[in-house]
Amino acid sequence: MRQSERGQGTVEWVGVLCVVSLLRAGLVVAGVRVPGEGLARAVASRILCAAALADHCGDEPGLIAEYGDEVGRLVRVHMPTILFEKGSRAVPVDFRRCRESSCGDAAERGIVRRTQAGLPVTTFVHVVDCRPGAAEDSEAAGADCSGARAGNLYLQYWLYYADSATLRGVPIAGEEGYHRDDWEGVQVRIRPGGRVEARATSHNGFNERPGKVSGWASDAGVVPVKEAEEAVGLRSSNGWGPETGLLIVSGGSHAGNVAGVPDLERLTPGRSVHLVPLEPLANATDARFAVSAPWRKHAWHDPEAVDTH
Repeated sequence: MRQSERGQGTVEWVGVLCVVSLLRAGLVVAGVRVPGEGLARAVASRILCAAALADHCGDEPGLIAEYGDEVGRLVRVHMPTILFEKGSRAVPVDFRRCRESSCGDAAERGIVRRTQAGLPVTTFVHVVDCRPGAAEDSEAAGADCSGARAGNLYLQYWLYYADSATLRGVPIAGEEGYHRDDWEGVQVRIRPGGRVEARATSHNGFNERPGKVSGWASDAGVVPVKEAEEAVGLRSSNGWGPETGLLIVSGGSHAGNVAGVPDLERLTPGRSVHLVPLEPLANATDARFAVSAPWRKHAWHDPEAVDTH
C-alpha cells in the first residue's frame, strides 16, 4: 500500500521548511518585516535546486511542495508540447498577470516560450489522485473516485486565454462567437497498470481527435449522439485516447485535441511551459471570468466528466 505524499513534504522538504522558518523567525526578532508563504517558497525553491532535489531550477520545487515528490515530478513529465494552429497568436498565460490580448499574444512562428509582452507560457495544474492510499484524501477534498475512477491518477492541465473567438473572420457571425476569458485544457489518466491516456477540452466536451464524425457531437454537447458514436466505435470512450505528448490547439476558439494532424508554424515544448498548482488559487482567488473557471467545472471533482461545464 503506497502512502500519499500530497499535502505533505518529503523529509528533505520538511528540513527545508524548518530552515526557512528559523530564518523568518530570526528576521522577525530583528524587527524586519517579511512576507509569509511567498518568501518561504522562494527560499525553499532555491535550496531545493541547490540540493539537486529537482531536475532543474524550474517548477519542480513548487510542484513537489504541493503534490509530493512522485506526483510533482509526474506533473512535470506529462505536460504535453503545445502545437498552435497556423495563423494564431494567443498563448496560455497566468490570469493574475494578463487578461488582455495585448499581453497574451506571441509570435506567429517558431518555438514560443513567452508572449511579446515577455510573459511566460503558463498552464495551471489540478490533480485528482484516486489510487489506494490517496483516494481518501482526494474524496475528502470533494473528488469522485468511485467506480472506474478507482486506482487512477488524473493530471489536469488548464490553460487560460484572454478571450475566445470561435467564428473569427466570419462576417456578421464573428461577434457571436466571441467572449472574454477562455479556459481550455488537456487531461492525462494514468491507470494502475501504467497505461497512460489523454483527452483535450473541445468546446462543450472532451476529444482525443478532431473531425466531423468523431468530434462534433461532443463539441456541441449532444450527449446521446456522442454515446451512439462511442457504441459503434466512431469515437473513443469519453474522449480518452493513447497519450501522444501533444496538445493541438485550434486558432480562435482554442479547442484542443491530442491526436490530430496540425497545420502549424509554432509550438511550445512541454518542458518550457510554466506550471502552477491551481488548488491554492482556487481556494483564495476572487477573480471572476466570463466562462466557468476550472474549479467550478464538473471535471474538477469528477475526472471522468463528460462535459466542460
